[in-house]
Order: sequence, then C-alpha cells, then structure tokens
Amino acid sequence: MKKRHSTKTNYPLQALSIIFFLFLGILVLLPAVYTLCNSFMSPSEIRQYYAAAINQREQGGAAFHLIPDAFSLEGYYMVFLRRTNYLMKFWYSLFLCIAISAGQIFVSALGGFAFAKYPLPFKKGIFFLLMVLMMMPIQVTLVPNYIILDGLNLLDSWLALILPMAFLPFGTVFMAQIFKGIPDEILDAAKLDGAGTFQILFQIIAPITKGGIISVFLLSFVDAWNMVEQPITFLRDIFRYPLSVFLASVNQVNFELSFVCGVLAALPILLLFFFFHEELAQGIELSGVK
Repeated sequence: MKKRHSTKTNYPLQALSIIFFLFLGILVLLPAVYTLCNSFMSPSEIRQYYAAAINQREQGGAAFHLIPDAFSLEGYYMVFLRRTNYLMKFWYSLFLCIAISAGQIFVSALGGFAFAKYPLPFKKGIFFLLMVLMMMPIQVTLVPNYIILDGLNLLDSWLALILPMAFLPFGTVFMAQIFKGIPDEILDAAKLDGAGTFQILFQIIAPITKGGIISVFLLSFVDAWNMVEQPITFLRDIFRYPLSVFLASVNQVNFELSFVCGVLAALPILLLFFFFHEELAQGIELSGVK
C-alpha cells in the first residue's frame, strides 16, 4: 500500500521570500522613480535641494527628496525649447544607434548564415575566435580599432563609431545559433525553385527568424546608446560626441536639467523593450534551440 505524502506549505519562508523580492524590486525601481519624480521639479527647486551637494560647498550628501513641492514642466520646456543642444545630441545619437543596429543586423545575418549552413574552411576555429572576442571587454579592442580607423582616415567621423560597432561578434554568434535550428530541407527546396543565397536568406529565412533579428537590433541598440569609451577614443571633436558622453556635462553646466535629460535619455530604450519584449524573448529562446 502506497503512502500518501502530504505537502505542507512553509508560510513563514514564503512570506520572507515575498518580502525579499519586493524589497529587491523596490531597490531596482527606486532610481528610475526618483529620476522621473524629480524631473517634474522646477529648476529653482532642484537648486534649492541639490546645489550644495553638486557644487561641493558643504560636507555630506544631498537630502533625499522624492515628491516635488510643486508640479512643474519648466525643465522639459527648457530642454525642448530653450536648450536645443540636448535635442540635437538626442537625434544625432538616435541616428548613430539606428545605423549601428542596422549594420549589426546585416553583418550578423550574413555571417551567422554562412557559419550555420555553409562548409567554410576552418569554420570551427574561426567561430571559436569569434566567441573569444565576444567574451572580451570592449576596452581590449579599442587600440586595434583606433589603428585601423587611423589607417583608413576615418577617425573623427561618425563612421568611426558605426563600423566597429556594426562588426561586433555577438550578433554573428547569436544568429548562427538561430540559423542552425532551421531545417536544411527548407534551403534545399528553395534552391530547387531557383532561389539564390541572398533571396533564401532575406525572403525565406529572415521572416522565420524575425524574433532573433529583432533581438540583435534591440541588444545592439542598447549597447550603442550607452557607449562611452568609443566616442572618447575615436572622436577628437567634442561636438561629435553622442548623448551618452554629453550627459556628463549636463551635471556640470546645467545640473538643474539633469533629471529631465536622464528621463529623455532612457525613453528610447524603454519604448523599444515595451513594444518588442515578446520578440526579444522569442529570439533568445530560438538561439537556445538546436
């Protein structure tokens, strides 16, 4: 006769787990909520609470002030209509990130398709090197990229940022793993119908792996949006710096607008993940399916 095992719920442990993860969630969300709430302060109110700490005129930190004394859109008005240099940097950075992400998709699709479906010489060794490069920090490749860009006379131009970022190995490795899950019978049937390599890739395979392509776009966009070392290394003209570098100067010159600038800087990333989070999850899932 089989014994029945009764499962008892450990309510104290469950309650502690809920409290712990709730506390962890508050810690994660607090900086974003703090920045958003302070962005609705007037510049005079921000100077009142934070000027002493930012200018280092007294010991200690600034007082934690979450809720504005009076709701104000003056900061947004100044950024959009009075201090247009921020918006110029915003649109310039958006152009750079879209160009980098589009280049990353094109290079990753071609490279990943070749590694997954074609018998290339030394394919395993080259793919292993790509994985090694992918695990290296970006700072390791700054000097080699600088030498190459200097030889091509591309320093201090927007191509100096786009080309190295478009050829990062992550996208190729990621797409190769996805393309390996595509049955070879689909390719063989397309070839029998007279389709060429580019036609197979962009008209047949790309729609099937849309989630993976969107994932590469999102991840490369985030990487490009947050880049700091590359502009400082490859650009001599500070007026060509993207928003990620320009934000540091906001705290020094117009610190009363730093919260508004922080909210607007996070907006593109938040919108992309809000609208395409399902495709991102699908792409990551496809990359793990063999």
